[in-house]
Amino acid sequence: MKVIEHLEKDTKPIFSFEIIPPQRGKSVQEIIDIVKQLQPYNPQFIDVTSHSAEANYEDLNDGNVHRRIRRKRPGTISICGIIQNRFKIDTVAHLLCRGFTREETEDALIELNYLGIQNILAIRGDEVNYQKKVSNDRTTNDYAVDLVHQVMDLKEGKYLDKVINPDPIDMCVGVGGYPEKHFEAPNLKTDIQYLKQKVDAGADYVVTQMFFENDVFFQFVEKCRDAGITVPIIPGIKILDKIRQMSIIPKNFYVNIPEALVEEVTENPIHVREVGINWGIQQCEGLLNNGIEYIHFYIMNDALAITEVLDKLKVL
Repeated sequence: MKVIEHLEKDTKPIFSFEIIPPQRGKSVQEIIDIVKQLQPYNPQFIDVTSHSAEANYEDLNDGNVHRRIRRKRPGTISICGIIQNRFKIDTVAHLLCRGFTREETEDALIELNYLGIQNILAIRGDEVNYQKKVSNDRTTNDYAVDLVHQVMDLKEGKYLDKVINPDPIDMCVGVGGYPEKHFEAPNLKTDIQYLKQKVDAGADYVVTQMFFENDVFFQFVEKCRDAGITVPIIPGIKILDKIRQMSIIPKNFYVNIPEALVEEVTENPIHVREVGINWGIQQCEGLLNNGIEYIHFYIMNDALAITEVLDKLKVL
């Protein structure tokens, strides 16, 4: 099923999860173990993130530096296929603009379609630390809205190269929203205008960046509705369970951590996991009790904190 069909038809509340592929050289077994942990909570869909290549620089001890390009976390499409076909849980493959050509994107969409995967999240992606050379016969999507347009073209059977009797590729498309605005946007109003462009281009739903204050989400939704965005907006939740996340999350995701949460963790550093779980429970209950019917959890590579939250939710 498509994500939008789950959101419209399934019994509420709906929980979804986001995982990241293991690093290169690691086994897919760790992903399988995570999905097994999540299975009892009836996930309607699982997102699998995508990562562009990166450049590493190695000192050869002879005065020269070797530049090596590699994929740190490959396997998004194959992991989606494993989860969906082994566990019968719908998956959402993340597709990036940065680090990938439109030709590579089209190939990925064709492969996903072969696997029976009907959902993608169209995002621009983080800045890559090397510049890929793109030949004259190759093109790139600069922004997520361009990627959405490409997916919509394929939905009408419009491929980059002329195809005889082309079959359309019908994908459900999600896009990212930023309750505290994207760090590159000058203000939230402008950022919401960019979001509306993606929805107007054909996006079916929005999933938000993580946030730690529900009022931030509710105000964001209100502003989106005022701007004419009518598609479902799924709140994204991350459970803080390690001290180092207090600095990593704001640095990497440009997200504010509330003073009350910081103070509670600072006063009880050895109980940071318990504090974070209790905060997450309160967030989820606050969302569900205020009419939100679906929640998306950012797992990274550890599902235990999320399952503890779900076990303790009073609304379930």
